[in-house]
Amino acid sequence: MFGEPMLRFYLAGEVAVERGEQLLREADLPGRQGRLALVYLAVERERAVPQSELAELLWQESLPASWPVALSAVVSKLRQKLGSLGLDRDRIIPNAFRCYQLRPPPDTWIDLEAAAEAVHQAEGALIANQPQAAYGPALIAATIARRPFLVGEDSPWIAACRQRQRDLLVRALDCRVEALLANGEVALALDQARAAVELEPYRESGYRRLMQVLVKQGDRGEAIRVYNECRRLLADELGVTPSSETESLRRSLAG
Repeated sequence: MFGEPMLRFYLAGEVAVERGEQLLREADLPGRQGRLALVYLAVERERAVPQSELAELLWQESLPASWPVALSAVVSKLRQKLGSLGLDRDRIIPNAFRCYQLRPPPDTWIDLEAAAEAVHQAEGALIANQPQAAYGPALIAATIARRPFLVGEDSPWIAACRQRQRDLLVRALDCRVEALLANGEVALALDQARAAVELEPYRESGYRRLMQVLVKQGDRGEAIRVYNECRRLLADELGVTPSSETESLRRSLAG
C-alpha cells in the first residue's frame, strides 16, 4: 500500500504548494497577505511565530486597528486553501499562546531547504575529492537559488532571506565549476565562474577560480586581465591589495 503523496513547498520563484497531482498556485492563495504568511511560516516553521510578528510583516506601513481579527481571517483562508490539498486544516497551522506555526508532515519537501542540503552534499563531495559526485547536487542548488524571492515585496526579513539565497547560489556555482571541470565541460564551467564573480565582485576566491578556468581553456591573457580587474576593484573600492594567494596565482601565470 502506498503512503500519502509528498507535500512540496515552492518558495523561490512562483509560490506554490503541491501534493501529488494537486497544485495550489500563487494565484490561488488568499491575496498578498496570504502569500506572505505562507512563505514566512514555511521559512520559520521550526518555531512558533507570534501573531504580532507575522502581522508586522503583512502590514508594514500601518497595522489595522483590529489586526488580530484581520490576521485571523488571513490564516483561516490559508488553512482553507491548504485543506483543499487534503491536509487537516486544524493541524497544518495550529494557533496557541497567540502564536502560529506551520506543521507539515515530516517528509515535507521545501525548495530552499532542499537547495541548502544540496549545497552541503556538493561541498562534501568536493572535500572527499569526488567532484563528479557534486555535479547533480550543485545543479539542483543553483537552479533553485537562482529563482527570485517574493518579487514585489521588501522588508528586513525578506532582504535577509534573499542574502542567504544569494550566498547559497554563490556556493552552488563554486561547486558547479569544479564538477563541470571534472566532467570536461570547460566552457560551461567558465560561464558559471563568471556568474559567481558577478554576484560577489569583492570575493577574491571567485576571481582565482575564474582565472584557473581560463588557464584550463588556454587563455592566460584573459586570466591576467581578470587579475588586473580584481586588483583595480579592491584598490578603488576597498583600499586593499590582493591576497598572497591571489598574487601567487598571478605570478604563476606570468611565468
